[in-house]
Amino acid sequence: MDQGVKEKPQARDEAGSVDWVAQARALAPTIEAAAARTEQERAVPTDIMDRLHGAGLFRMLVPRSLGGGEASPLAFMEVLEAIAAADGSTAWCLGQGLGCSLVAAFLDPKIAHEIFDDPKAVVAWGPTNATAKAIKVDGGYRATGKWRFASGSRRATWVGGHCNVVDADGKPVLNRHGKPVSRTLLFPVGKVKLTDVWQVIGLKGTGSDDYEVNDLFVPDAYTSWRDSEPDRRERGPLYNIPLLTAYGMGFSGISLGLARAMLDAFVVLAEKKVAGGSSAPLRENAVIQSGVAQAEGKLRSSRAFLVEMIEATWDSAQRGEPYPLKQRALLRIAITGAMNQALAVADFAYQAAGTNAIFEKGPLERRFRDIHTVSQQGQAHLANFEFAGKALLGIDPGHRV
Repeated sequence: MDQGVKEKPQARDEAGSVDWVAQARALAPTIEAAAARTEQERAVPTDIMDRLHGAGLFRMLVPRSLGGGEASPLAFMEVLEAIAAADGSTAWCLGQGLGCSLVAAFLDPKIAHEIFDDPKAVVAWGPTNATAKAIKVDGGYRATGKWRFASGSRRATWVGGHCNVVDADGKPVLNRHGKPVSRTLLFPVGKVKLTDVWQVIGLKGTGSDDYEVNDLFVPDAYTSWRDSEPDRRERGPLYNIPLLTAYGMGFSGISLGLARAMLDAFVVLAEKKVAGGSSAPLRENAVIQSGVAQAEGKLRSSRAFLVEMIEATWDSAQRGEPYPLKQRALLRIAITGAMNQALAVADFAYQAAGTNAIFEKGPLERRFRDIHTVSQQGQAHLANFEFAGKALLGIDPGHRV
């Protein structure tokens, strides 16, 4: 590890807390310089992980009672935006690790300390698999399941598996409302079988592999469920925010960071590149001028709306108030909208750059692949607008906003 990172004092904001965004921006040049290695290794290189850990970025959402930052959701989004501008894979792994770290607020403090006192602690998990089962037994569960998309698992210390709880006869265990019980079971990474499946078009450095366990005993204390009030041990407003909502804030920040880097790179290129059949640089072309203006407007307006809704959600969380349905719908529109507007800006920059965009050593090719991979995540799907629109029209959208 670079000892200079450990000894460097952390930047502070006016309130005296850590300025997480300044920390991220300080690391961005080093992360960008390592981006080719990240892709080649298909995991964030260990020296870059050491830098991230040294800056405390993987701990920024861990409760203060555990020595974490308990940062605001806006800081979370802006950190991922800054890191993504340098490298999408690194930002994705950081974002996933931070989302998983929110589980610390829902664990017995002794267990949370065991997991997160490690200075290199990273928790990884993938989405729910309906076939994964946790058999309820004395003192805990016996888990069998296979999951996908464990981003960052190659550098993780702990892994989680979301399971449906069943009894000894395999029948679903129901809660007092008659609904199936689910739990997230946490286990050291050494207890799982990782399967390398990550041959993909973009975000190659995330190592988002499959993982599985078979009849693994997990004590009760090492289990939780997202947003479960009975499990919640921390009362800070950060932990009022639903986990999937927090992930959406992070994913949209990553999209904005990638698009911003691509647009800025294109503007630099346009100053010098002369297209075939022309004697003037691209920036003198009226079509390019109009396109840059529209792209800048898309990026800035979608970001401003996203920030507005993140701040509104944070205000509600700090007051401990329920989130109004309209507010939730507007946040969903802001998250999905930002991801899609960012994609449109990236596509403009890529196409307008011509053949300069296709070279691996250039600033556009990797980011183009990365942002198109980010766009496949469910939070970017256009169907989200349907559910948000239902809410705005007074129709019950279910749980989808």
